[in-house]
Amino acid sequence: MAPAPVVVPPKLMDFVEADYPAQARSEGLEARVRLRLRIDAQGHVTEAEVMEPVGHGFDEAARGAALRFRFEPARRDGEVKPSRLVYVYEFRLPRESPPPPEDSAAGKELTSGAGELGPIEISVQGESEAERRRQSAESVRVVETERLQRETADLGEALARTEGVGVRRAGGLGSRARFSLAGLTDEQIRFFIDGIPLELAGFGPVLANVPVNLVERVELYQGVVPIRLGTDALGGAVQLVTDRSVYGTGAAASYELGSFDTHRLTAGVRHLQGPTGLLVRANGFLDDTHNDYRINVRATDAQGRLVPTLVPRFHDAYRTRGAGVEVGFVDRPWARRLLLRVFGSGYEKELQHNPTMTVPYGEVDHGELSGGATLRFEQTFFERLSADTVAGYSWRQTRFTDVGECAYDWFGRCVEKLPQPGELESRAVERYVEQHTGFARLNLGWNLSALHTLRLAVAPTVVVRSGEDLRMRARQELDPLSGERNLFSLAGGLEYELDALDGRLENIAFLKDYLQFSRAEKLLPGGTFTRLDQDINGVGLGNSTRFRFSRELYAKASYEWATRLPRPDELFGDGVLVNENLSLKPELSHNFNLGLELESWRTRAGDFRGNVTGFGRLAEQLFQLIGQENYFTWQNVYAARSLGVAAAAGWTSPGQYLVLDGNVTWQDFRNTSNEGLFGAYEGQRLPNRPYLQAHGSARFQLMDLMCPGDELSLTWHTRYVHTFFRSWEGLGQVDSKRVIPSQLLHSLGLTYVFRNAPTTLSWTIDVQNLTDALAFDFYGVQRPGRSLFAKLTVDLGG
Repeated sequence: MAPAPVVVPPKLMDFVEADYPAQARSEGLEARVRLRLRIDAQGHVTEAEVMEPVGHGFDEAARGAALRFRFEPARRDGEVKPSRLVYVYEFRLPRESPPPPEDSAAGKELTSGAGELGPIEISVQGESEAERRRQSAESVRVVETERLQRETADLGEALARTEGVGVRRAGGLGSRARFSLAGLTDEQIRFFIDGIPLELAGFGPVLANVPVNLVERVELYQGVVPIRLGTDALGGAVQLVTDRSVYGTGAAASYELGSFDTHRLTAGVRHLQGPTGLLVRANGFLDDTHNDYRINVRATDAQGRLVPTLVPRFHDAYRTRGAGVEVGFVDRPWARRLLLRVFGSGYEKELQHNPTMTVPYGEVDHGELSGGATLRFEQTFFERLSADTVAGYSWRQTRFTDVGECAYDWFGRCVEKLPQPGELESRAVERYVEQHTGFARLNLGWNLSALHTLRLAVAPTVVVRSGEDLRMRARQELDPLSGERNLFSLAGGLEYELDALDGRLENIAFLKDYLQFSRAEKLLPGGTFTRLDQDINGVGLGNSTRFRFSRELYAKASYEWATRLPRPDELFGDGVLVNENLSLKPELSHNFNLGLELESWRTRAGDFRGNVTGFGRLAEQLFQLIGQENYFTWQNVYAARSLGVAAAAGWTSPGQYLVLDGNVTWQDFRNTSNEGLFGAYEGQRLPNRPYLQAHGSARFQLMDLMCPGDELSLTWHTRYVHTFFRSWEGLGQVDSKRVIPSQLLHSLGLTYVFRNAPTTLSWTIDVQNLTDALAFDFYGVQRPGRSLFAKLTVDLGG
């Protein structure tokens, strides 16, 4: 659970009095106009949106006056920041005995210049977008990355510190990662960047490898997914929100250098031409690492005996790069946002060994190239109807190469000439798979009144896939990748939100519908293709409720009958290590959440915070990745139920010198199938999944050391994962069961931040796996030992 940031709201310096609409005054009308104001880092109001139109000229008068306000800018942890506020502008007619003027919320006495109006009252609510998400009825955890961007932990490691979240890696940077929310894993979870599916956004397919410095916050939707994401999901969704700041001119960059010859670079720039609303911004990233950390294996000694040996990984390098450019207009009368983004990215990854780390490879590798464009449009019509639309196209080419002619040992030596090329199996593979995807997301919102909102979401996706294996063609064999592979999916939803009891109660009820049409050809053993077309229709429904007992304390409850359709990589294979299965059926689940949240309870002894959430997942037709030799296939194999609880607590000392946070997650995920492939294991925990994990952190910080606004902090993180079985717990004798042992890992980082508005400069030195403990994830694959990293960040805000 991340500590709450220190936020100082903007202060009104220059107030402009609104003209009372003449007709409304003659008719004796009064009004309260709610406005959402956007304030830039210089204190100017750049946008004033009427949230609940009242008519009679009040909306226009209040908006016109607010646009001329001038504020002292907001500050977050001492740094000047753009902000959004909600103002209530109240119009009152003169009374016979007018009350004396009072100080406004901004600390300034406000009266009418002509003496015809009573006092105009202004109230300020300093909620950020992250806080609104966190306090909504949605089952969501929000992780803000401002402090994380200064640390050397990647996005996967940062999210693994959150209660209910698990991130496991099959190695170092760039390796395959498994993400879990409340027991269900990344195969059942959808990932997005600014509402666009992750695999279509130009950042690569693995969430943990997305550069954290390009992400503003992470929204973790646990089991119950809002319709605006336009997706089907079983375990929830993860939404990465990139830097939403568009005002002024600014630039930011970060560079990280560390063990295993690791280099990570991010950079971004933006410029807004105020008079025209023209926005141009761009960002890019580059990661490069050898991943040559030492691992414990059984290798052959000089006498030909297999003995425990410590060796460096010799074929595990990773390199990725990408860039995006965005051009368009913001805050125009005809569009709040109209932005075109063009992007491209690619990666190359060497494959060191088989899934259980028992056989080394020396020449197997894979990679990907992708590119595309998106067009986003946002606007409010008739003051009540809002539209948020994005459409785009993405091209992706995946490459997998296994043409080596040697068998390698763990020292990287060619110990045997293969009878024919190919290390994974007895044939060479040089496979290329291309995928063309067109997609759209349409979200409409209709404010029926101040308390009632209706929303509609429609999200179509079209996928066309083709591929070839060059070595099969050279051998004049029929290539199964040459068969037809087309997929059309349509997700839709309808949502009704009710706000009642003066804001204490919020309820969201929704319905969802899913369609999927797959058209494919499968190569039969006889050398002919047969059609395997499939049409699927699924439904979903649910409800989320939030009740606020006080300003700091509220409860949430949510439920969804969830459906998840097969993804293209699950149906058609991924072109690397996963083969096709054109007969997959949808996964289904009943998802429950019940939680209690205490936000920043301030006392003389410091600020306290905490939460506890219980969850349940009753799932059936779950997909399982079934291995055969060195390849895998997705299959519907079992039903399961997951019950668990996640809790977090934190404390910030008076003066903010010390910040303590900790969380724990326990989940009991068991097979409930009594027939089929896993019927013999009914009632047993699912293998290779941790069921108890915890995280703790302590940060000691000093501020204003050498200059106003600077900060020096020392941060310690620790993570515990309890022992768990690699295979079904009912297999084998007690003393011979294959287990992943308990793990306790520590890291220690020192950070210094220098602020001299508008520039922020920081550097960090971080020691990860401080005690050099043995760490394992997938099937016993070893993670890196002790390592040292340093990071420099520069932010030239504008």
